[in-house]
This record gives sequence, C-alpha cells and structure tokens, in this order.
Amino acid sequence: MKRNTKIATAVAAGALAVGGVLAVGPVTADPGGAAPAAQSASQSVLTQSRYQARHHGGDTDGSGFRHDGNCAATALAPQGTLTAAQKTTLAGMAEEEKLAHDLYTVFAQRYDVRIFQRIAAAETQHLSAVRTLLDRYGITDPTAGKQAGEFTDPAVRATYDRLLRQGEDSLAGALKAGRTVEKDDVAALTGALSGLTAPDTRQVYGNLLDASQRHLAAFEHWIADE
Repeated sequence: MKRNTKIATAVAAGALAVGGVLAVGPVTADPGGAAPAAQSASQSVLTQSRYQARHHGGDTDGSGFRHDGNCAATALAPQGTLTAAQKTTLAGMAEEEKLAHDLYTVFAQRYDVRIFQRIAAAETQHLSAVRTLLDRYGITDPTAGKQAGEFTDPAVRATYDRLLRQGEDSLAGALKAGRTVEKDDVAALTGALSGLTAPDTRQVYGNLLDASQRHLAAFEHWIADE
C-alpha cells in the first residue's frame, strides 16, 4: 500500500452531544479508584492496533482501530466540587487540547497523511468537552478568542513552537512531535485524576485519557513503519 494512501486515525470512540455541547466517549476511569496505568494501557492498545492492521485491514482505517460506529450517547455526570488547584488544572487542559489541535492542523496541511487530520478533529471535540466543564464551574476559558498558535500560558506557547519546529522538516519529525504531545497528555491526565472527586470532571478526564492513549498508539504505529 502506498504511504500516502494509508489512513491512520485514533479519534476517541465518538463525540456525544450533551445539552448542545460535546463530551467524549465512555468513562474509562473508576470514580473511586486510581487512574489507569498509562504505559501498560498504551502498549495494549498498540498491540491491538498492529494485530488489527495486519489481520483485519478490511474493517479498520489503517491504525487498527474500528471506525464503523459511534458509542451510545450518555449524559454528562453530575457536577462536583473542584479545589482552586483543580480549577487551574482544568483551565490548563483547555490549552493543552488547543495545542494538540493547532499543531496537528498545521501538520495535516503540510503532509499528505490522514492521521493528523483525523486526530485534529478529535482534539476539537476534546476541547469542547473541557470548555463545557469550564463553563459549568465558572472558570475563565484561556483559549477564548485565541487564534491558531496563540496561547495564554507562555510555557504552552514555547512548547507549541518547539514541537512545530520539530515537525516542519519531515513527516518523521511531525510524527514524533505528535507522540510527545500524547505522552505529555497521558501524564497530565493521569496526574489530574489523582485525588479528583468531581464526577463530571473525572468522566471527561477519563475519556480524554483513553483517547490520548489511542492517539499515542497510532503515532507509535506510524513511527514504527517509518
């Protein structure tokens, strides 16, 4: 199969309409327990991805993940209580999702592979889910009114610029930049779930963690084939 016709996607299991806004996928973290083990889960998904790509190419999109249906709609969990630190973390999640979206959008325009286009679309859904929580808890959205590549936090802007430079010269560099984004997201979400009790925020974070693990597996799959 020619490289430019290979489709790879690791979008979350589907966007769910909740009161006119978006939440994502099924809950993946036990509200009363610890967050999933990011590394082992990611490795498991990657193994599944490679098996599906080799043995079931007819019902996958090239990354090994099925894309022939959406999960059933589910309501956003009840609101809870967030500490000041958890509110700051939630605002930061919005910037992280925007970083991923903006970066993948640039790479999608530069390289003729669909992994960036598909995952950028997923990041749009993820940012919508985070914005739902920001609105619910009365937290200022740091991404509001920001153009592509613009961020409130200077550290996020510096990370974006660094990863953009890494991916400007080659597809391999862009894929590795994507891998870095998803690894950082998995670590951030795993940490954010620790000590978090608000049901709705645990739900969204758990879904984002599951999606980031799938995105990471897709990038790892492509990098391995380079």
